Amino acid sequence: MGKLAITTSGKPRKPVAVDTTPGTSTMHKAPQLESMTSAIRWLMDRVDVERMNPTRVDADTLKLDRMHKLAELLDSPQKAVRMVHVAGTKGKGSTCEMTAACLEACGYAVGIYTSPHLMDIRERIRINRKIMATSDFVRIAQRVADKVSDLPEALGVPTFFELITAMGFLHFAEEAVDVAVIEVGLGGRLDSTNIITPEVTGISSISLDHMQILGSTVEAIAAEKAGIFKAGVPAVSAMQPESVLEVLRKSAEAVGAPFQVVGRDIDFSSRFEAQSNLGPHHRVSLSSPRNDFDHLQVPLKGEHQTLNCGLALAMLDKLCERGFKTPAAKVTKGLSTVQLPGRMELAWPKPRIVLDGAHNAESIKCLMKAISSHMSYDTLVVVFGCAADKDIDGMLHEISLAADKVIFTRVHGNARAADPAELQRRLSETGKMSQVADDVASALHLAAKAVPREDLICVTGSLHLVGEAKKLLTSMSVKKT
Repeated sequence: MGKLAITTSGKPRKPVAVDTTPGTSTMHKAPQLESMTSAIRWLMDRVDVERMNPTRVDADTLKLDRMHKLAELLDSPQKAVRMVHVAGTKGKGSTCEMTAACLEACGYAVGIYTSPHLMDIRERIRINRKIMATSDFVRIAQRVADKVSDLPEALGVPTFFELITAMGFLHFAEEAVDVAVIEVGLGGRLDSTNIITPEVTGISSISLDHMQILGSTVEAIAAEKAGIFKAGVPAVSAMQPESVLEVLRKSAEAVGAPFQVVGRDIDFSSRFEAQSNLGPHHRVSLSSPRNDFDHLQVPLKGEHQTLNCGLALAMLDKLCERGFKTPAAKVTKGLSTVQLPGRMELAWPKPRIVLDGAHNAESIKCLMKAISSHMSYDTLVVVFGCAADKDIDGMLHEISLAADKVIFTRVHGNARAADPAELQRRLSETGKMSQVADDVASALHLAAKAVPREDLICVTGSLHLVGEAKKLLTSMSVKKT
């Protein structure tokens, strides 16, 4: 493989299955968490919807009564912090990062809660974009674990996501942040984060995703996302298909949430530029009676990021209505500091390896367009793996239009991952060259052999896959130095 020699270092430990049947006598024993290792083990031994086969996700897994009770036992930390809540199929993570960076630049102490993580579980819970100290993580995990033992058995055992969400809320309350930006994990209506009453809610682009859980149409999925709307809380959405906007608007009206669409109800525009000193990039403008954000450079690559940036600016404007100060100069400075690992991230120089957690057909389409706009290459090899509940045929179609070769793989220990051999079979009808690799390290090795040093490898399909690749490449970078 030349300069990029990747070897596997063993498979990650499989999460231990946990019985969530009410009445199980051992389910609420409080462990003693004395280290980061023990805290992570405690969390990963819970039911983890992010890694579960979607056919095994039942009604008892996705419900809010257990989360409400756990928060109550922790003295309702989510009520002590002003919050921003963001749902959507794609772009919600980017939107959260841009919103948090701008608020930080405006002088606020800003919590941010996102999922999943790429390399370190502490990435999910940050203040001013800095991860928690290990001592704080262990201490807060212990506080939550102690209260889990007080939950009524009839409510069942909290999931991994419920526990880490509770830890995030507790950390933000303890540190008395001025505002916290909260990314919805799955859907919206029944997501563990949906026990908050935020200052503003945002909806990024909605498309088909998690269909076995959220619904088989974009309209059904939109209804689930709209479940975060609250009475009297302004809700803003990026531009969506008309049928989706209709669902969002009706949902907002039903709960009494003022609803606006960026680019329709809120004055917004974007343009593409190519300058010698900045290269190809996008700029956006958004104006209101309170703010005039004029020609701000979008910090992340791709036309789709203009929508996410517009949504972030619209939410900042709504926060301005509620007493926050968001001067344009400081917002501009905040945007300039945004970095988002795993999104069009150049993780290796020769051959160039780009990491992007595009996880549905529309995201893949946007990624391929962004790559062609921002990078030059003759050959593009895509390393791909995704969850089994995705729009697989739609994703493969978009990849087949852009890639010269595809290498299929998966992250071991993730029950949601699609079988790479099945992915290859479904792509074979296009006539595109492809291979199957047993693991991510092997896939990267094959990809590097398939391209000249000047060409491009893109790892995409799921953030779990991207995270595994990033760990491998980071480890290699450390060894080089």
